[in-house]
Amino acid sequence: MKIHMQVMIAVGLGLKRNWHIFFGIIAGIFAGILLQGHQDSMIYKALIFVGQAFIRLIQMVVIPLVVSAVIIGIASIGDNKQLGKFGVKMVVYYGIITVTAVTIGLSLALAIQPGQGAEQYIDAQVAGEIQQQVSATIENQRENLLNIILEFLPKNPFSSLAMGDMVPILVFTLLFAIALSKIGEISRPVISFFESIFAATMKVTDWIMFLAAPGVFALTATSIASFGLDIFSSISKYLLVVALGLGIQFFVVYPLFLRIFSKVPVFMLYAAMTEAMMVAFGTASSSATLPLTIACCEKRGISHKIASFILPLGATLNMDGTAMVQIIAVLFLAQAYGVDLSFFMLLQIFILTIVASSTCAGIPGTGLITIVLVLNGMGLTPEQLISGFALLYTMDRITDMLRTMVNVTSDAVVAAAIADNENEINYDLLNNPENYNDVI
Repeated sequence: MKIHMQVMIAVGLGLKRNWHIFFGIIAGIFAGILLQGHQDSMIYKALIFVGQAFIRLIQMVVIPLVVSAVIIGIASIGDNKQLGKFGVKMVVYYGIITVTAVTIGLSLALAIQPGQGAEQYIDAQVAGEIQQQVSATIENQRENLLNIILEFLPKNPFSSLAMGDMVPILVFTLLFAIALSKIGEISRPVISFFESIFAATMKVTDWIMFLAAPGVFALTATSIASFGLDIFSSISKYLLVVALGLGIQFFVVYPLFLRIFSKVPVFMLYAAMTEAMMVAFGTASSSATLPLTIACCEKRGISHKIASFILPLGATLNMDGTAMVQIIAVLFLAQAYGVDLSFFMLLQIFILTIVASSTCAGIPGTGLITIVLVLNGMGLTPEQLISGFALLYTMDRITDMLRTMVNVTSDAVVAAAIADNENEINYDLLNNPENYNDVI
């Protein structure tokens, strides 16, 4: 298929799924301009309510999404003993790529300080309260390190679920998922139950993302009404850091990874994955792109045995682009609110970002949903950072599209490396683009 046709299809898919988000942002800008100087009006207060309601809807799906995604992913790895060695290698490779992505994001965010300049849009009293709360959390962690580690172990997982304590929930979920993977077929009904939970939660999240148009409209309008169009000059620094980090991951990290761990030529793999990359960019959904990702790999040299095992799990657990965006977003919020982070807190954010990205569903908007897990580790909630989240949501659609393309490419890179290691790749086909079969 010609490149211009691929671009048209990707743009068409992107507009079909995301037109309401783009419309919400543009309409919110115009509404915000009209509302400047009218912050006491009923319309402005109604928009504040809509924006806060949208944030609450997002929080609503976090726990079922995280629990079901982790259980399905880990149980599936141990469920197929024949592919056990592929699973171990997959975890190692995905771990290397994700840790590298988070390190790049952390380094860029600390060096460039994307949150500087955004503090003018944050209420000084709210910022002071946030600073005190995070400082208290850091001090408590410093003085009670062993107790903090103990708190990671839930005395009662149901109590942790009720309280929304994400770290204890994750510890229990990980242990429970590993146990399910080891008890054989008797675990099938339980895994099926959580597969249903995951599917239903993804559907609810999809509904929330469709309803995101009024939410994004309200958040954008209230931000513009309060701060003016200058807000985009400040938030653009955040977008620059995200784009730079994802560019390094795409153009530097993946080629180096393939050179170190395989013989796969990166340009040939990128050529083979062109359609999947562009559809991922257009739809901002690695789950929606998954059938195309598998088709690109299988029809262009990677065996079905590898593609059918590695890629679905990658679309669930491997979100290195998301991890990078999340850690940049967290540090952006910290800088915007003037919060000083200790080394221990930065390390905790680093680890929680990896966990949060791994539990992120492959559909639009979930990158900022599971960031709640990281904020929870800092002693914060999204409601306390509503102005900061409003800033992030003005750019979320753009960052969503970029990170999804990186996530999908990452899955293909790992699948290709493992296929090469296991002699499950047809280089005669991979290295001859003229013989590629159309997949769209």
